[in-house]
Amino acid sequence: MDKGTCNDPAPAYDCAMRIVGLMSGTSADAIDVALVDWPDDAGARPFELIAFREVAHSRSLQHEIHRLAAGELQPGRVLEDLVRLDRVLADQFADAVLSVLEEADFSLADVDAIASHGQTVAHHPEHGGSLQIGCPARLAERLGRPVVADFRRRDLAMGGEGAPLAPFFHHAVFADGNESRGVLNLGGIANLTWLPAGCAPESAMAFDVGPANTLLDGVVSLASEGRDRFDRDGALARAGSVVAPWLEELLADPYLHRPPPKSTGRERYGLSQARDWLDRSRREGVLLEDLMATLAHAATAAIATAWKAMAAGTGGGLALKGRLLVGGGGVRNGYVMELLANALDSVVVESMDAAGVPADAAEAMAFSLMGRNTILGIPNQLPQCTGVAEARVLGVIHGGEWLDR
Repeated sequence: MDKGTCNDPAPAYDCAMRIVGLMSGTSADAIDVALVDWPDDAGARPFELIAFREVAHSRSLQHEIHRLAAGELQPGRVLEDLVRLDRVLADQFADAVLSVLEEADFSLADVDAIASHGQTVAHHPEHGGSLQIGCPARLAERLGRPVVADFRRRDLAMGGEGAPLAPFFHHAVFADGNESRGVLNLGGIANLTWLPAGCAPESAMAFDVGPANTLLDGVVSLASEGRDRFDRDGALARAGSVVAPWLEELLADPYLHRPPPKSTGRERYGLSQARDWLDRSRREGVLLEDLMATLAHAATAAIATAWKAMAAGTGGGLALKGRLLVGGGGVRNGYVMELLANALDSVVVESMDAAGVPADAAEAMAFSLMGRNTILGIPNQLPQCTGVAEARVLGVIHGGEWLDR
């Protein structure tokens, strides 16, 4: 990545904090590891992505995570498996960090801190709680470096949704003085950030739109009995035809019509819901390709509706122009990207790479930046996006005694 990105003039580059960001998303298919240099003040630019890698979870571990999140484990084993996976994932995170640093020819001594989002297995803002596993204390002990984690809990304690948190990063690195932009993460869940031209932090809007890949990936995995994790390039969906009554039903989902701030996850759009749709298609004689086409159209229609509503709220005609920067695994689904471009036909729809941030690396970079702010004691949330009264410092530091070493 070029130093001084995102249309900034290129100042003398003297970043002083090197933070590893870790992210394992709703799909639970891989750990994203990003080593980033940031300024040692409240600014985010210029920055440099030094190294990035996706470290895949094994199919068996991904399946265990999904079953835990879906509540499909034996009742007597739930707490035991939760504790076991907490440690297993911490070790997976540690191994991933070490492998990326080795490839980049860096040592742990070259890193100021690790910022880990952890693996979400339950998200229930209606109860004021969200659970991420991948024990940060274990991670700190394995690496001998401070680890910043548990970003969601304070936002929830303030009465917020605890998500989405990435809009803080989106505003910091993507906001533009002359162009209105949307930033869309097509992970398991689709979350959208709206950045009107010249956007101040308090003017950004963001929320979880609804399912992006969770139902699509779940259906493919179940239908193939685990042989396939996702619909490569949208080939199955592209070959199908939309089942109109099902599309109407999906778009009538009450969550889609709730006003923001709002957030969601696998507890609403996870393995059990994917199984319900697949079983229903088999009972009613609907082809797998047609189910996949219907789910893809539903996801993109919800995103387009969210974009237009956000843009209309800041000036009406803006809905007809601007740029949508897309990241997450869904950016590699050519069919979904085509559907988005068609639904927003006057909007430039392109990968985040075009704005200087690799699409696959964005979420890990987001938590790297948030961890930098935690260490510096600088707020790292956009309160209007999660529904809290003011911005505070999110995240807990484990192994803080290593900060000055």
